[in-house]
Amino acid sequence: MKKSMIRFFAGICLVIFAAACGQSDDPATDAGQAAAPEREVIELNYSIFFPPAHVHNKGAEAWAREIESRTDNAVKINIYPGGTLTGAAECYDGVVKGISDIGMSVFAYTRGRFPVMEAVDLPMGYPSGMTATMVANDFYKELKPEELDDVKVLYLHAHGPGLLHTKRPVETLDDLKGMQIRSTGLSAKMVSALGATPVAMPQGDTYEALQKGVVEGTFAPMETLKGWRQGEVINSTTDCNEIGYTTAMFVVMNKDKFNRMPEDVQRVFMEVSEQWIEEHGRIWDEADEDGVEYTLGLDNQIIELSAEQNDLWKKAIGPVINEYIEAMDQNGFEGKKMVDLLQELIDRHSN
Repeated sequence: MKKSMIRFFAGICLVIFAAACGQSDDPATDAGQAAAPEREVIELNYSIFFPPAHVHNKGAEAWAREIESRTDNAVKINIYPGGTLTGAAECYDGVVKGISDIGMSVFAYTRGRFPVMEAVDLPMGYPSGMTATMVANDFYKELKPEELDDVKVLYLHAHGPGLLHTKRPVETLDDLKGMQIRSTGLSAKMVSALGATPVAMPQGDTYEALQKGVVEGTFAPMETLKGWRQGEVINSTTDCNEIGYTTAMFVVMNKDKFNRMPEDVQRVFMEVSEQWIEEHGRIWDEADEDGVEYTLGLDNQIIELSAEQNDLWKKAIGPVINEYIEAMDQNGFEGKKMVDLLQELIDRHSN
C-alpha cells in the first residue's frame, strides 16, 4: 500500500514537471504558437469577350492562375469567356456596377465613352502588338484620364497593325471604294476616309457577317484570321501597315472590391498585372504570326501595297488624325499634345 502511494505521488510530480517544461516564460510566445486563423478566400469573377479557346482568353487564365499562386490561393478567380457574364460592349459598366469583379474588353466598343484613350486607336502606323501594348500603358500612365477613375485599371493591351481583310482582292483605293467594311471606333472613320462604308460590329459577329455577305471585308489584326476563324470567310489581306491602327483593350477591376482586399493581395495584383503588359504584347505578336500562317494555309493571299498606293492611303487617312485633334481641342483637351505623345511612345518602343 505504501509503495502504491509513493508511485501515485511520483506520477503527479512528473505530470506537473512536464507541463511546466512545456510552457514558455513569455506568454506572448505561447499565444503565437496557437494556430493562426485561416484567411477567407477572396472569390472573384472575370468577364472576357474572347471565346474560350482564344489565345487572349488563355492569357487571361494564366494571369489569374499566377495571382492565385502568388497569394497562396487566398484568391480564386473564375473566368467567364465569350461574353457569358457581360457582353463586350457592357463589360466596362458591368465592372463598375459589380456584375463582374474584373473585366476585359475594348474601349472602342463604347465609342465616345473614352475620348482620351481613343487616341491610342488612331492609324499611327503601329508596327507590332508589343509596341501597341507598351504605348497604350505608357499613354495611360502619363495622362491618367479621368474617364477611367471609376475602376481600378490593372493593365491595358493592344493588337498589332490593323489590316484590311476582304472577300475580293484590294490593291488600290479605287478597289476599296463603296465596299461595306466592318470596323469599330476610330477605324470606322478610317474606313470612311478611304472611300468605303463602315459597318460597326464586334468581332464575335464578324464571321457570320462575312460569311453571309453582310460585309465585304473587315479591318482587324492578323490574329483574327485564326483566333476568330475569319480566314475561312475572306480570300485576301491588304497589308497597309503604314497606316496600321490598333485597338486598345482594358483589364479593369471593380474599385470597391479592389480597395477591400488586403494590401499584400493588392500588391500581388499590381505586380502580376505589370508583368502581364509585356506578356500580353508577346501574345499579340505570336497570334499575328499564327494568323499569317493560318490564312496562307487556306490559300488566301496577302497583297503588299505599292509605294505609290501607300502614299495615297496615308494621305487619305490624314484628316482622321487632324479631326481627332480638333475635336479634343474643342472639348478642353490638348489634342496635338496627345498625338505627339503617341508618336513619341511609338518611336521609343519600336527601337
